[in-house]
Amino acid sequence: MTAENEANVCIPEERGHLVLERLQSTLNRAYRNVAFHRQRLETQRIDPADIQSLDDVARLPFLTRKHLSENYPYDLFAVPLRDIVRIHTAPGTASNPTVSGYTRQDIAIWEGMVATALENAGVGPEDILQISLDPGLANWGRDYKSGAEAIGASVIPNTLLSIEKQLMVMRDYRPTVLVTTPSYARQVAMKIERDTLPLDDFRLKTLILTGEPADRDLRRFLEQALKVQCWQHYGLSEVPGPALAYECENHSCLHVNDEHFLPEIIDPETGQPLPAGETGELVLTTLTTRAYPLIRFRTGDRARMVTAPCSCDCRLARIEWLTARTDRLVCIRGVKVHQQQVMTAVENALGFQPQDSCLFESRYEDKTYLEIWIAVEDAFFSDEIKMLELRMKTIRDRIQESTGVPVIVRLKERATVAAGPPAA
Repeated sequence: MTAENEANVCIPEERGHLVLERLQSTLNRAYRNVAFHRQRLETQRIDPADIQSLDDVARLPFLTRKHLSENYPYDLFAVPLRDIVRIHTAPGTASNPTVSGYTRQDIAIWEGMVATALENAGVGPEDILQISLDPGLANWGRDYKSGAEAIGASVIPNTLLSIEKQLMVMRDYRPTVLVTTPSYARQVAMKIERDTLPLDDFRLKTLILTGEPADRDLRRFLEQALKVQCWQHYGLSEVPGPALAYECENHSCLHVNDEHFLPEIIDPETGQPLPAGETGELVLTTLTTRAYPLIRFRTGDRARMVTAPCSCDCRLARIEWLTARTDRLVCIRGVKVHQQQVMTAVENALGFQPQDSCLFESRYEDKTYLEIWIAVEDAFFSDEIKMLELRMKTIRDRIQESTGVPVIVRLKERATVAAGPPAA
């Protein structure tokens, strides 16, 4: 590796050869077994044998969520369907969802990574772990269950409860670890504070946050309100899984499982690699995934590489995961929703494409929603407005069905939509 590339991908030298071998194996398997990957490489006159160092990764084309949706359902699988033991879907960029598949080997690898991430958070056989994730993250719920069971912890399987029932389970079943999204954890904490519930009624000591990044203010609030220690995990349903990267006891950055994933940071506008320390878009390549190899997948997540050594002595590559995104995705309770997907549902319901619209995360009564604003023309007649309002329910139901997140649809004046959502 050159010094420049080493700064970009941040793979420790002692694992550079292993990572390169796994990268070459992934490229060869994708080239042989996936027509989409083979055609893209041939179009750019790249042979897998041309990739002789990690410097050469920058020559490979990017993969996007649009590509995943276009190859629905199984065209990106690198193994026969008979070898697939689990199939998972996630919202795509348009009408087609993305579909990922897993072999037994893939699932075993994920189980090991989740187990390691939980152990790093101090979770062990004496703990009771409760999982509360949205339906769109149900696959992660299974991964956390398997990983926790592998280290001997007791598990309350994934279910997203009302806040009242969530608190009942926390009080009666006495879990010591809660796995959930930052936004749902915030709802739980605010309910406890608002109702002045005694924390002695709960045994919770550890909060595993996944699906979306938690900023410092939110973490501080959760730790104070719940008297817990927070641990951030990072994952992607497309890559797949919840423990791609995780915090150590220093809570400064995320350690990437770089024996299984190759991370890069690129300029989201130019696609060019950025050196360590600069903020850009996180790009990931799978190294050990058998069924669903992804090559230079653009995550849309803002991050930066961290090269300073960690006092925990772990030599994994490290990233800082930032809250804003580089694409047009909105993350709602850990589920990523693309604007194009929403606009397709809106156009199908209305029969036309609104000229102005926006979507964003909103909170009402401590609950998190995907809120959609659609501009109406000043010249609309009252009966036209009434007709549009009747179709709002259709739009809401279709988007809720495809994403699994609660939706609010509102008609707004054009100027209001153009100004964008209100400040948080």
